[in-house]
Amino acid sequence: MSVARQVVVEADGGSRGNPGPAGYGAVVIDPVTGEPLAETAEYIGVATNNVAEYRGLIAGLTAAKALFPDAGEALRVHVRMDSKLVVEQMSGRWKIKHPDMKPLAARAAAILPPSSVTYEWIPRAQNKHADRLANEAMDAGRDGRQWEASASTAALDTPSARTPGTPSPVQGPPGDQAAGAARARAALAAARGTAAPAADALFSLAEEPAESGGEPAESGGEPAESGGEPTDAHPAPQQSAGAPQTGWGAAPDLGAPATLVLLRHGETALTPEKRFSGSGGTDPELSAVGRGQAERAAEHFAALGTVQEIVSSPLRRCRETAVAVAARLGLDVRIDESLRETDFGAWEGLTFGEVRERYGDDLTAWLASPDTAPTGGGESFAEVAERIAAARDRLVARYAGRTVLLVTHVTPIKTFVRLALGAPPEALFRMELSAASISTVAYYGDGNASVRLLNDTSHLR
Repeated sequence: MSVARQVVVEADGGSRGNPGPAGYGAVVIDPVTGEPLAETAEYIGVATNNVAEYRGLIAGLTAAKALFPDAGEALRVHVRMDSKLVVEQMSGRWKIKHPDMKPLAARAAAILPPSSVTYEWIPRAQNKHADRLANEAMDAGRDGRQWEASASTAALDTPSARTPGTPSPVQGPPGDQAAGAARARAALAAARGTAAPAADALFSLAEEPAESGGEPAESGGEPAESGGEPTDAHPAPQQSAGAPQTGWGAAPDLGAPATLVLLRHGETALTPEKRFSGSGGTDPELSAVGRGQAERAAEHFAALGTVQEIVSSPLRRCRETAVAVAARLGLDVRIDESLRETDFGAWEGLTFGEVRERYGDDLTAWLASPDTAPTGGGESFAEVAERIAAARDRLVARYAGRTVLLVTHVTPIKTFVRLALGAPPEALFRMELSAASISTVAYYGDGNASVRLLNDTSHLR
């Protein structure tokens, strides 16, 4: 009869931008001594928090199996994560509805027999080791390299963060630590050769915090018997680390959200002709029609009385629109370079038809991939998304609990909305944004985003 082997796996993942540069970390722990038996981390490129967290789970389970390759069903793994989404989905209490989550969950479930793995939600403060590993991986990716175990300091000062609730002690020694870690690294290297789900590279999941903390209520998981959660629901706080709450309760008081009111600039001479007009062109001024639109927007915001700050793209058409509103509200205008329009390269000033005629292959490639830039060294949608995600995080932190008007352009506004919805890149081509239209996104303290308005032009009529 095989001797039972029991280990604890703590795993985490994070994304700086969500989606953005992402990484995961996982550690296998001896439940008797609290000592790490194996560590792993990896920078995985552009992904979301959900993807990174699932990848961390997969890596942790793979490492645990590699430590005891002959244990078979005698191996018992207790997974501890601060991702309520992953814990509830893998425990079977929440359905997995998002198509990009299903293959990740299936990969995790196939590593060990389901009866061998148990799951526990823990607060983020009790998941410091894995969190540090994930951040080390993201730091490595930022520097153009991969995480190396020899340089890791993630294990420092972490045993004290763990709390009771781990499984009963291992019967027998945990095995040779160095040899086990070597086997874990070999198994993980082999696992990375497996084709990763498309979700690792696509911007397709729900909005979350930039760090590796909590998950949104609307990210693809839900209570198994509910048939769907309320639109503005948030997970209820856990009553204890050892007994995570199942289902949905009353939302905690998250306070007033940071509300970004997204105003597209008024018309220029290029707008009615539907010409590419980005940050690499002639920087046109507002037309007479555009100035009238800016004045009507100013009247609208003056009547509402809700805007507390104004931030504008540096391009002239936005600055002129912002100044018209600011004059009515008695506010100053702050310029933010990140709110500029996409640089459309050689396509600046051309119509779509003219671009297709002159640069047909380049246009086809651009429409097919967010990583493709316009002809002549323009800016790809992936680059714009990274820029806007960073601006979003900075603005939300700066204007927490306040309402700020952002005067910007078509692509930035669509990107704010797309990221808030967790929509794929092709969603940019499925939104209409009229000149001087208003869209609104609210960002709550737990990282959830709520799109409240899109392409409202009622103030122009």
